Amino acid sequence: MARKKPLTLEQRVKNFIREHRLVERQACLLVAVSGGSDSSCLLDILVRLKDELGIRLHAAHLDHQLRGAESRADAGYVAELAQRLGVPATIERRDVKAYQAEQHLSLEEAAREVRYRFLADTASAVGASRVAVGHTLDDQAETILMHLVRGTGTRGLGGLKPCTVWQLPLGGKRLTVVRPLLEFYRQETADYCQSHQLRPRIDASNLSRAPLRNRIRQQLIPLLQSYNPRVVEALLRTANIAADELAFLDEETARLWDEVAQRQGNVITLDKESFGRLHPALKRHLLRTSTLGLLGSLKDIETRHVEEIMAALNKPAGKQISLPEGLIFSIEYDKYLLGSDPAVLSPFPVLGGEFALKIPGKTQLAGWWVEATIIDLKAGPHPSKKDWVLKGGGLPNNLTACFDLDKTGDKIIVRPRKRGDRFQPLGLSQPKKLGEFMIDAKIPSAWRERVPVVLSPRHILWLVGWRIDERVKVTEDTKWVLRLEFKRG
Repeated sequence: MARKKPLTLEQRVKNFIREHRLVERQACLLVAVSGGSDSSCLLDILVRLKDELGIRLHAAHLDHQLRGAESRADAGYVAELAQRLGVPATIERRDVKAYQAEQHLSLEEAAREVRYRFLADTASAVGASRVAVGHTLDDQAETILMHLVRGTGTRGLGGLKPCTVWQLPLGGKRLTVVRPLLEFYRQETADYCQSHQLRPRIDASNLSRAPLRNRIRQQLIPLLQSYNPRVVEALLRTANIAADELAFLDEETARLWDEVAQRQGNVITLDKESFGRLHPALKRHLLRTSTLGLLGSLKDIETRHVEEIMAALNKPAGKQISLPEGLIFSIEYDKYLLGSDPAVLSPFPVLGGEFALKIPGKTQLAGWWVEATIIDLKAGPHPSKKDWVLKGGGLPNNLTACFDLDKTGDKIIVRPRKRGDRFQPLGLSQPKKLGEFMIDAKIPSAWRERVPVVLSPRHILWLVGWRIDERVKVTEDTKWVLRLEFKRG
């Protein structure tokens, strides 16, 4: 029996594209072409497959302005290749060095962000639904090792995916990236270029040992191959296993999300009791999922950051952990907050100053209207004095309170708390530090600077929303009641 003729690289790429549904019929596919063998091979193969796949192609090349004449020559090569293959192309120059300085990034990070922003802009301009890049199995192995070195956990072991949705920083554009060559070796793309008379460019910067990826490619992988000649295959098996386990964790996280988590703007709230019942693996995965949802990427979130959060879960309320990209993990009494500004969940607006109240009358202050009413208990009809007293000074809701006017006076101000503030909470016989009361009352730490404090020249009268001062409560001897009501406005 005659042996079957092995499939060509072109046929194998077509099968991989169809298996993973990497392209959409009747759609435009943007192809990122650096000028190297991988991307040159990718563009040539896609040109041969475009009619069969039912797609239109547009090439894109970015000159990072990092290698002078070499960069310009790369751009010229891509322009000539695209023209020869009959593919329209967008070729631009962007200043990566300036972006690096502006964003305080490594050169490698800055180049990646600028490149993907260029691809997103170009895809939008030409109407492309997806962007194809030339990552290979060798890139996959290098990526897995980079993640291991940096400590990105199980998710990092999963490596690159055939299809990924990127959330870009500084603007938030979403970019769908597909990798049609992810099942093939770099040597195969080089052989393809040679056999099809393509003459790809050689990027001299790939020979430098400064970038971590280059050191992994040139030093670490050869060293590991001296222990196991098939170490790349071993890494890929690990990636496949990790991908399966991550898929299971993703499903479990999605199933449990509504029970455990809630998102409000740029803050995710985790119910402490529900979160505490989860297996540690699910806790870690949910934290990573939450972070990914907020940042759009986990490139700066390492295992040590997640483990720092895990170690702090049982710490007292008020504990905060600072994370990359300005994220804060905050521990409250019955929940955890993850976001750039957990204080935005406070029901209280920022006061930002000191305000005198009109007694009687209405006063507008930052985010509030305060209405002050004076009630003459000698004139009826009113609830009996017993009713006023039993209500602890008249507290029909948390934003309304009543006081003995003779004890408060009419010189009343509202401000945020200050260091050293003390008052005598209703029902207590001795004054107490306001900060201690807030802790005992389980007021979330992110709210405390926003809670209005009402006071007279003598002392604090009311911590709005919680407790009035014992010394100004309505009693049987009260003649005039001061009623204060706070309304959001």
